[in-house]
Amino acid sequence: MNRASLDKQPHAVAAMFDDVAKNYDLTNDVLSLGQDRRWRREVTRAVDPRPGQKVLDLAAGTGTSSLPFARAGAYVVPCDFSLGMLRVGKEREPWLPLTAGDATRLPFRDDVFDAVTISFGLRNVRDTEGALREMLRVTRPGGRIVVCEFSHPTWAPFRTVYEEYLMRALPPVARAVSSNPDAYVYLAESIQDWPDQAELAGILQSAGWSRVAWRDLSGGIVALHRGTKP
Repeated sequence: MNRASLDKQPHAVAAMFDDVAKNYDLTNDVLSLGQDRRWRREVTRAVDPRPGQKVLDLAAGTGTSSLPFARAGAYVVPCDFSLGMLRVGKEREPWLPLTAGDATRLPFRDDVFDAVTISFGLRNVRDTEGALREMLRVTRPGGRIVVCEFSHPTWAPFRTVYEEYLMRALPPVARAVSSNPDAYVYLAESIQDWPDQAELAGILQSAGWSRVAWRDLSGGIVALHRGTKP
């Protein structure tokens, strides 16, 4: 399986990420023109990890996104359903408690984590609301969720330019730097198919999260949603 389809069959999506694991972080850096580093800094600020807190980092891939939480003194559990990603992460950071898990059936007890976060991964889950309910289940009352995901630019002229980049410029760049450029065509299509900022906020609320809010990054290319468990 070289490319997952938009019906997001879990085995197909996992296989796709297994295939791109080795160069995934480098490819993201190139395709985002380095913006992914800034986005991840904003995620860390929003999560606000503190010493002794437990943070669940879903769709953690190779564990790169988990390192800032660990540096802040939190106990972070990087979780992903791509074994290929986790293997690469274990080679790089063997001390991280990398865990295999499906976002819709998390292998954790109720009310365990002070914060749960998922960056650029919720879009690849087949049952978005079901995954958000699972995140709610494993978060303690008063705990928080931070979702960082590609979204839709709010200024129409910029949105047009961005969509042209996604579908025309991204594939040839991916061919140059990725082991599986077709995977990035899927990712571009899944971004276009994804709910806008307000719709995703509504899904979070339907899943049981309260005090849901969001802010746009990079003109709405990315949106950072936050919520609290009642």
